[in-house]
Amino acid sequence: MHVIGTVGLPGSGKGEAATVAREEGIPVVTMGDVVRQETTDRGLDPTKDHGKVAQALRDENGPTAIAERSLPMIEDRLENHDAVLVDGLRSGVEVDVFEERFGDAFTLVSIEAPFEVRAERIDARGRDASEADGGEGLAARDERERGFGMDDAMDRADVVVENTRSLEAFHEQIRTIVREGPGDLDAGEGVDGEVRQ
Repeated sequence: MHVIGTVGLPGSGKGEAATVAREEGIPVVTMGDVVRQETTDRGLDPTKDHGKVAQALRDENGPTAIAERSLPMIEDRLENHDAVLVDGLRSGVEVDVFEERFGDAFTLVSIEAPFEVRAERIDARGRDASEADGGEGLAARDERERGFGMDDAMDRADVVVENTRSLEAFHEQIRTIVREGPGDLDAGEGVDGEVRQ
Protein backbone atom coordinates (compact mmCIF):
# COMPACT_ATOMS: atom_id res chain seq x y z
CA MET A 1 0.00 0.00 0.00
CA HIS A 2 1.25 3.47 -0.90
CA VAL A 3 -0.58 6.77 -0.46
CA ILE A 4 1.10 9.69 -2.23
CA GLY A 5 -0.05 13.16 -1.20
CA THR A 6 0.71 16.27 -3.22
CA VAL A 7 0.94 19.79 -1.86
CA GLY A 8 1.63 23.00 -3.74
CA LEU A 9 0.35 26.49 -4.38
CA PRO A 10 -2.20 27.06 -7.19
CA GLY A 11 -0.74 26.42 -10.63
CA SER A 12 2.29 24.52 -9.34
CA GLY A 13 1.41 21.33 -11.22
CA LYS A 14 -0.65 19.18 -8.85
CA GLY A 15 -3.22 18.48 -11.57
CA GLU A 16 -0.49 17.36 -13.96
CA ALA A 17 0.87 15.03 -11.28
CA ALA A 18 -2.61 13.56 -10.95
CA THR A 19 -2.76 13.08 -14.73
CA VAL A 20 0.48 11.09 -14.63
CA ALA A 21 -0.83 8.94 -11.76
CA ARG A 22 -3.99 8.14 -13.73
CA GLU A 23 -1.88 7.25 -16.79
CA GLU A 24 0.01 4.81 -14.54
CA GLY A 25 -3.26 3.22 -13.42
CA ILE A 26 -3.19 4.83 -9.97
CA PRO A 27 -6.51 6.24 -8.78
CA VAL A 28 -6.61 9.89 -7.69
CA VAL A 29 -8.58 11.45 -4.87
CA THR A 30 -8.71 15.21 -5.39
CA MET A 31 -9.34 17.17 -2.22
CA GLY A 32 -10.45 20.13 -4.32
CA ASP A 33 -13.23 17.96 -5.75
CA VAL A 34 -14.57 17.48 -2.22
CA VAL A 35 -14.79 21.28 -1.95
CA ARG A 36 -16.22 21.72 -5.46
CA GLN A 37 -18.96 19.20 -4.71
CA GLU A 38 -19.80 20.93 -1.43
CA THR A 39 -19.86 24.28 -3.26
CA THR A 40 -22.36 22.86 -5.76
CA ASP A 41 -24.39 21.25 -2.96
CA ARG A 42 -24.67 24.68 -1.34
CA GLY A 43 -26.01 26.17 -4.58
CA LEU A 44 -22.88 28.25 -5.16
CA ASP A 45 -20.60 28.64 -8.19
CA PRO A 46 -17.48 26.41 -7.95
CA THR A 47 -15.51 28.73 -10.26
CA LYS A 48 -16.08 31.72 -7.95
CA ASP A 49 -16.94 30.40 -4.47
CA HIS A 50 -14.48 27.49 -4.09
CA GLY A 51 -12.23 29.34 -1.61
CA LYS A 52 -15.15 30.62 0.43
CA VAL A 53 -16.58 27.10 0.82
CA ALA A 54 -13.16 25.58 1.63
CA GLN A 55 -12.86 28.09 4.46
CA ALA A 56 -16.46 27.46 5.57
CA LEU A 57 -15.90 23.69 5.77
CA ARG A 58 -12.87 24.23 7.97
CA ASP A 59 -14.69 26.81 10.11
CA GLU A 60 -17.72 24.53 10.54
CA ASN A 61 -15.96 21.18 10.98
CA GLY A 62 -12.39 21.99 12.00
CA PRO A 63 -9.12 22.34 10.06
CA THR A 64 -9.04 18.65 9.10
CA ALA A 65 -12.57 18.61 7.63
CA ILE A 66 -11.59 18.12 3.99
CA ALA A 67 -8.89 15.54 4.77
CA GLU A 68 -11.37 13.58 6.91
CA ARG A 69 -13.93 13.63 4.09
CA SER A 70 -11.25 12.27 1.74
CA LEU A 71 -10.28 9.26 3.88
CA PRO A 72 -13.22 6.98 2.96
CA MET A 73 -12.61 7.72 -0.73
CA ILE A 74 -8.91 6.81 -0.38
CA GLU A 75 -9.64 3.62 1.55
CA ASP A 76 -12.26 2.60 -1.00
CA ARG A 77 -9.71 2.86 -3.82
CA LEU A 78 -7.05 0.99 -1.83
CA GLU A 79 -9.35 -2.04 -1.77
CA ASN A 80 -8.56 -2.63 -5.46
CA HIS A 81 -5.27 -0.77 -5.96
CA ASP A 82 -1.81 -0.83 -4.38
CA ALA A 83 -1.43 2.96 -4.50
CA VAL A 84 -3.56 6.12 -4.44
CA LEU A 85 -2.55 9.69 -5.16
CA VAL A 86 -4.20 12.35 -2.99
CA ASP A 87 -4.19 15.62 -4.87
CA GLY A 88 -4.01 18.89 -2.99
CA LEU A 89 -3.22 18.80 0.71
CA ARG A 90 -3.41 22.28 2.19
CA SER A 91 -1.99 22.17 5.72
CA GLY A 92 0.19 20.46 8.27
CA VAL A 93 -2.88 19.26 10.17
CA GLU A 94 -4.08 17.54 6.99
CA VAL A 95 -0.65 15.90 6.71
CA ASP A 96 -1.15 14.72 10.31
CA VAL A 97 -4.45 13.05 9.32
CA PHE A 98 -2.81 11.05 6.52
CA GLU A 99 0.34 10.21 8.50
CA GLU A 100 -1.80 8.98 11.40
CA ARG A 101 -4.00 6.85 9.14
CA PHE A 102 -1.34 5.48 6.73
CA GLY A 103 1.96 5.77 8.65
CA ASP A 104 5.07 4.91 6.64
CA ALA A 105 2.89 4.10 3.62
CA PHE A 106 2.25 7.86 3.19
CA THR A 107 4.62 9.99 1.09
CA LEU A 108 4.19 13.76 0.79
CA VAL A 109 5.41 15.43 -2.42
CA SER A 110 5.69 19.23 -2.56
CA ILE A 111 5.37 20.62 -6.09
CA GLU A 112 6.82 24.10 -6.42
CA ALA A 113 7.09 26.81 -9.08
CA PRO A 114 7.57 30.61 -9.07
CA PHE A 115 4.57 32.95 -8.93
CA GLU A 116 4.93 34.19 -12.54
CA VAL A 117 5.07 30.65 -13.94
CA ARG A 118 2.03 29.62 -11.92
CA ALA A 119 0.08 32.71 -13.02
CA GLU A 120 0.72 31.88 -16.70
CA ARG A 121 -0.43 28.29 -16.17
CA ILE A 122 -3.64 29.33 -14.42
CA ASP A 123 -4.48 31.79 -17.20
CA ALA A 124 -3.81 29.10 -19.82
CA ARG A 125 -6.01 26.45 -18.22
CA GLY A 126 -9.02 28.80 -17.99
CA ARG A 127 -10.72 26.73 -15.27
CA ASP A 128 -11.11 29.49 -12.69
CA ALA A 129 -12.92 32.80 -12.94
CA SER A 130 -10.50 35.71 -13.18
CA GLU A 131 -10.57 38.66 -10.80
CA ALA A 132 -12.32 40.65 -13.54
CA ASP A 133 -15.05 37.98 -13.66
CA GLY A 134 -15.60 37.98 -9.90
CA GLY A 135 -13.04 35.27 -9.13
CA GLU A 136 -10.04 35.36 -6.85
CA GLY A 137 -6.64 36.60 -8.04
CA LEU A 138 -3.57 34.39 -7.65
CA ALA A 139 -1.97 36.51 -4.94
CA ALA A 140 -5.19 36.31 -2.90
CA ARG A 141 -5.43 32.56 -3.52
CA ASP A 142 -1.81 32.10 -2.38
CA GLU A 143 -2.55 34.09 0.77
CA ARG A 144 -5.67 32.02 1.49
CA GLU A 145 -3.83 28.73 0.91
CA ARG A 146 -0.98 29.86 3.16
CA GLY A 147 -3.60 30.83 5.75
CA PHE A 148 -4.70 27.19 5.84
CA GLY A 149 -1.11 26.23 6.77
CA MET A 150 0.24 25.23 3.37
CA ASP A 151 3.77 26.44 4.12
CA ASP A 152 3.91 24.01 7.05
CA ALA A 153 2.74 21.14 4.83
CA MET A 154 5.29 22.03 2.12
CA ASP A 155 8.07 22.16 4.71
CA ARG A 156 7.20 18.63 5.83
CA ALA A 157 7.38 17.09 2.34
CA ASP A 158 9.34 13.88 1.87
CA VAL A 159 10.38 15.06 -1.58
CA VAL A 160 10.28 18.45 -3.35
CA VAL A 161 9.83 18.65 -7.12
CA GLU A 162 10.76 21.98 -8.73
CA ASN A 163 8.35 22.22 -11.66
CA THR A 164 10.05 24.94 -13.68
CA ARG A 165 11.16 23.23 -16.86
CA SER A 166 9.40 21.22 -19.55
CA LEU A 167 6.10 19.45 -19.00
CA GLU A 168 7.70 16.23 -20.24
CA ALA A 169 10.49 16.47 -17.64
CA PHE A 170 7.96 17.10 -14.88
CA HIS A 171 5.85 14.12 -15.99
CA GLU A 172 8.96 11.92 -15.90
CA GLN A 173 9.79 13.04 -12.35
CA ILE A 174 6.27 12.26 -11.16
CA ARG A 175 6.21 8.97 -13.08
CA THR A 176 9.36 7.89 -11.21
CA ILE A 177 7.79 8.77 -7.86
CA VAL A 178 4.52 6.92 -8.50
CA ARG A 179 6.24 3.87 -10.01
CA GLU A 180 9.18 3.46 -7.67
CA GLY A 181 8.72 5.77 -4.68
CA PRO A 182 10.64 8.93 -3.82
CA GLY A 183 13.68 7.03 -2.52
CA ASP A 184 14.68 6.23 -6.10
CA LEU A 185 14.94 9.85 -7.23
CA ASP A 186 18.27 11.63 -7.13
CA ALA A 187 18.49 15.34 -7.88
CA GLY A 188 19.51 15.88 -11.46
CA GLU A 189 19.78 12.19 -12.32
CA GLY A 190 18.16 11.64 -15.68
CA VAL A 191 15.58 14.42 -15.30
CA ASP A 192 15.35 17.94 -16.67
CA GLY A 193 14.52 19.68 -13.43
CA GLU A 194 15.39 19.64 -9.76
CA VAL A 195 14.25 17.18 -7.13
CA ARG A 196 15.23 17.76 -3.52
CA GLN A 197 14.83 15.15 -0.80
